[in-house]
Amino acid sequence: MALDDAAWGRLALEDAVLVEVERTQGSVPREAGTWMLVFAEALVCTIGGGHLEYQAIATARAMLAGAPSPDAAAPVRYALGPSLGQCCGGVVHLRYTRVGVADVPQLRTRLAPRRWPVALFGGGHVGTALARVLSALPCSLAWIDSRDGIFPTDLAAHTVCEHSDPVHQAVPSLAPGTRVVIMSFSHAEDLEVVAACLARQRQQGDLPYVGLIGSVTKWATFRHRLQARGFTEAELDHVTCPIGVPGIRGKEPEVIAVAIAAQLLQSLG
Repeated sequence: MALDDAAWGRLALEDAVLVEVERTQGSVPREAGTWMLVFAEALVCTIGGGHLEYQAIATARAMLAGAPSPDAAAPVRYALGPSLGQCCGGVVHLRYTRVGVADVPQLRTRLAPRRWPVALFGGGHVGTALARVLSALPCSLAWIDSRDGIFPTDLAAHTVCEHSDPVHQAVPSLAPGTRVVIMSFSHAEDLEVVAACLARQRQQGDLPYVGLIGSVTKWATFRHRLQARGFTEAELDHVTCPIGVPGIRGKEPEVIAVAIAAQLLQSLG
């Protein structure tokens, strides 16, 4: 999660304590690198909740009130056992750092989330629902369609819309490592985008996920046509169709979007 403008503005007016998960052992709520920013009367982000976070917030606010700070050179060790009212069984080491307006420039860089790129071809109902779901995740979204006036005006941060006609010409310029989701308004467009992704994958091998919305029957038809274009069985196996984690019923756009987003997260490994 990134700090929003309101949080940066608050930090310009009052100090806060940056609480970071320095390292972990065993089963813990959040991984190393997770952080939260504690103000006297506000909280940004989370290190996992529960009594650990409750105690960390109390320690941070005591620091802001003038209590002695934990040794900045030695993170504080918390065993997630009975003493904390938790039974995770792991160990978390937290570092506490008081920060203020002078720290804003380096914090903007240091706390910026590492975003994984997604390309979404199609601005229909499911595409719009998926864009909303992805807006809450640490990804950057390239949203592409061949039609004018198809995108909503209330775009989330880290979403860039692109009009491309023909739409498959946007594939070569995608960032390396992009996860591609294809759901245009036209099966003909879908086919060309899949073909362009497979061609790029053959040359560069840098599209870890290529997903196509549709049925088993649709993919069987596409597979036959792509074979006729010279793509091998191994290359075609790189395409996921149907898309979305299995076992989720319902065809509402929001339901489909959640299933697809979950599969994208699975693809991160």
